[in-house]
Amino acid sequence: MALRERLSEEMKGAMKARDELRLSVIRMIRSAVKNRDIDLKRELNEQEIVEVISTLAKQRRESIRLFREAGRQDLVEKEEKELAILLGFLPQQLSREELAALVDGVIAECGAQGGKDMGRVMKALQPHVAGRADGKMVSDMVREKLG
Repeated sequence: MALRERLSEEMKGAMKARDELRLSVIRMIRSAVKNRDIDLKRELNEQEIVEVISTLAKQRRESIRLFREAGRQDLVEKEEKELAILLGFLPQQLSREELAALVDGVIAECGAQGGKDMGRVMKALQPHVAGRADGKMVSDMVREKLG
């Protein structure tokens, strides 16, 4: 089932179950996707929808960090619940070991030697990890392996 249809079905299920948080998150996703459709003047494909959801998940992670620093545990819990729902619509996330193996393979494939090759490695790695790993974690791992 395509992601767009899955979102519609999940929204109906959340309405029937009266799950306000899930319904709110799904509406947020659908709204972000629709806004991106309008910006691009076309419908997004599956990969682009995954990118939109990844962006929303990244925003939640940042909010969690900031709320935790501010000592707002109530907001941290709310954001964590939203993040869990968002992650349910993303492809299976790569484990640290899988990501490390992928990074090693791309570094070998590119023949990268040091930090100056990081951009080339990241560009080659992006199609493999899009929506499946946090960008900051990927860049940190590439920097660590090249450094």
